[in-house]
Amino acid sequence: MASPDNVTSAQSTQDQADRTATPADSKIPGALLRYRVLAWTTGLWLLVLTVEVIAKYGFDVDNFGWVGIVHGWVYFAYLIVTIDLAVKVRWPALRTIGTLLAGTIPLLSFVVEHQRTAQVKRDFGLK
Repeated sequence: MASPDNVTSAQSTQDQADRTATPADSKIPGALLRYRVLAWTTGLWLLVLTVEVIAKYGFDVDNFGWVGIVHGWVYFAYLIVTIDLAVKVRWPALRTIGTLLAGTIPLLSFVVEHQRTAQVKRDFGLK
């Protein structure tokens, strides 16, 4: 009969064998960096867009019509890199959708970026 220590050791060995490096693992750090840069860029442009909307509708200043276009393109790039990261780290659909939507609410992209980065680093042993 196997002792509990031997079972625990066997389970630990099996867990390590299940967590072997795959080709996708080597691409995760780059995907994470791209996600982080675009999350911050999207968040900053969303803050600028918020100021533009306040200026336009609150103070009747309409000199910044291009801000919405820039934010739209940056957000589109954010969607692409977020989906790329989600596929590589195999996020569930709801986590992916929530992360994608974080770029539409001012300041939320910063919070979600911090949480997702910490989670990916922890799950994949990144520094």
